[in-house]
Amino acid sequence: MTGFDGFGEYAVDFYDGLAADNSKAYWDANKATYDADVHAPMQALLTELEKEFGGEFGNPKVFRPYRDVRFAKDKTPYKTHCGGVIESGRGAGAYYVEVGPDGLRVGGGCFHMESDQLARFRTAVAEEIHGDVLRGVLAKLERGGWEIRGDRLRTAPRGYAKDHPRIDLLQYRSVFAVRVWEPDDTLHERGCFTRVRTAWRQLREFNEWARDHVGTSDRGR
Repeated sequence: MTGFDGFGEYAVDFYDGLAADNSKAYWDANKATYDADVHAPMQALLTELEKEFGGEFGNPKVFRPYRDVRFAKDKTPYKTHCGGVIESGRGAGAYYVEVGPDGLRVGGGCFHMESDQLARFRTAVAEEIHGDVLRGVLAKLERGGWEIRGDRLRTAPRGYAKDHPRIDLLQYRSVFAVRVWEPDDTLHERGCFTRVRTAWRQLREFNEWARDHVGTSDRGR
C-alpha cells in the first residue's frame, strides 16, 4: 500500500451522489470510485497514523460502508460517510476520522459507554482530582475550536447530589470532542495527514484520561 496523499478527487462527489441516490444500483455503478478515492486513502491514512497513535492504545479500523438497518426506520443501505478509528474498545477513548459530504471530521473521547464504563466514568468525575482534570481538558479543547458533544441526563444521575460541583460532567452518558473542516483542496493533498495528526495530538489528553479512568467494557455488546 502506498502512503497517504489525500483523499481522491471524487471522494466528496461520490458521497454527494450517494446521499441523493442511496441505492444498490448507485453503489455498484460507483464502487470503483469508493475503493480508489475513499477506502484506499482511509486505510493508508490509518496505517500511517497507527505508528504514533496505535500500539498499546488500540488498533486501526475502517468502518464497513453498510448500515445496520435491522431495527431502524430508515432502511437506506449505505452510510453517507466513511469513518476510521484507532481505539482499544468503544467508550475507552478513540481517535476518529471521517470523510463525507461535509468534508473532514475528526473526533475522540468516550463514545457509547456501557454501564460498567459509565459507572467508572462517574466515579472518576466525582473525585475532585480526576474530575477537575477532565474539566480542564474539555475546556482547553473548546478554546482550541473543538465542539464538546454527548448524550446527557436532564437531572442528576442516581446516587449523586443535584448540587455536586461537577454535576454537568456527571450528567454525561457519552462525551466526545468533534471538529469539522468543510471540503477544500487540503482534503485531497498530503496536508490532510498533517491536519488529522495535529487534531489527534490535541485529543491525546482526553483519550488518555478515558483510557485510564473509563477503560474497555467488561460487558458484551
